[in-house]
Amino acid sequence: MNAAMNGPEQHRPMEEYLRYLRAVRGMSERTLAAYGKDLFHFAAYCDNHTIKAEDAIAGEVQNFIADLAAEGIAPVSVNRALSSIRGFYRWLVRTGKRRDDPAGGIRNLRTPRTLPVFLWEGEMASFAELPGKEGILWPARDRALILVMYSAGLRISELVSLSMEKLDPGGARVMGKGNKERYVFFSEEAARALEEYLPLRAARIRAEKPTDRIFVNRRGEGISVPGVRWIIGRYGDRSGLGKHVHPHALRHSFATHLVNSGCDVRLVQELLGHASISTTARYAHVDMERLRQVYTKAHPHAQKMEGESSGR
Repeated sequence: MNAAMNGPEQHRPMEEYLRYLRAVRGMSERTLAAYGKDLFHFAAYCDNHTIKAEDAIAGEVQNFIADLAAEGIAPVSVNRALSSIRGFYRWLVRTGKRRDDPAGGIRNLRTPRTLPVFLWEGEMASFAELPGKEGILWPARDRALILVMYSAGLRISELVSLSMEKLDPGGARVMGKGNKERYVFFSEEAARALEEYLPLRAARIRAEKPTDRIFVNRRGEGISVPGVRWIIGRYGDRSGLGKHVHPHALRHSFATHLVNSGCDVRLVQELLGHASISTTARYAHVDMERLRQVYTKAHPHAQKMEGESSGR
């Protein structure tokens, strides 16, 4: 975002919008950088067509989106750019800088529906045991990290920012997207793993450079987002599960297991800190996929049809 904020004078409205997103909406620097990249790409397109981005009409926005698709950019990335542009024009309208929204009627590109990567209950239990068996990094910390992230359904940014001040025996308060705080719960297993880890953590904290972060590296400093990705990736490589296990897969697993157990999707939405129920609803699709697999395996008529289909 910083590079975007230093753009030319004609891009001033976009810079104001990005400042609004940071100051009022509380967006993370990572999200702001993505918005800035999309918006200034659109601004450059408008510059090449001798128009100001804030004055573009619907056809010009549509042509920009069509050009992105023609370049072979993935539909999900094109839709993200369109979402950034929509937000910009909504802000222009809301602040009286423009009367109409030229992007409001433009539809997203169709994207293939993919199920999120997750671990089934047995796979998750085996994965959580890996630190004690492999001993490749810091077993006590890594087991606590995996179990806390999974049992609370945390985003990676929420995990690294967990603080001792916001911790209590049954869970913790975390700051989610949009600076929205919520309470998350730890399983008994996760709480026990934390109890074993915290004395070891205390021994590594340096008096001259203390930190309130719960999860630290071997130097006693708060662990980073890349650090967590590396840890989970290392254990994923050792797991033998044949899946790309990444930090967000633990959050996907948390949500999937709750839905599979009959938990109401709206409650799962609250626990995950999702702003929209549609984001959470995909875990119901995971549950339906599992039911389909169970049906195909167990029902004799379904097995017969499966065999006939594969023989065609």
